[in-house]
Amino acid sequence: MEKIFENVLNITTRDDYEKLMSHVKNLIAEATETGALDDPEADNEFTREIGRLSCLGAEYENEYIQFEHIKVKKKSPLIKQIEDEMYIRNLKEKELADMIEINEPALRQIMRGRRSISIHTAKRLHQRLNIDPKLILDYA
Repeated sequence: MEKIFENVLNITTRDDYEKLMSHVKNLIAEATETGALDDPEADNEFTREIGRLSCLGAEYENEYIQFEHIKVKKKSPLIKQIEDEMYIRNLKEKELADMIEINEPALRQIMRGRRSISIHTAKRLHQRLNIDPKLILDYA
């Protein structure tokens, strides 16, 4: 095992960071080949060096790299409730579509927020899945 960054205490340039991460990748590959990572509780020269270098990389990332926040579109409470009912009842989309008397593509569009719910579908969701009418009205 080659210890390129043995005396390094911190990373301050992007170039050094890239070299460090490449070295960590190589160490992981070497440790995997030799079986040094087979035991999840392993404490050996590979695990110690990989851990130390990973911390150096993380410190550099925290100090110098700006990550964009990932935007996650939150599902509406109605869609979440429908998904929960599908899971509880072990229903596939086709079965749910049949149950509430709409075609499967229309159900998919509703579930993705691309289609509004008709009064007919709203009534079936309430009657057949016991979905709260307020959730349905709030979605409309």
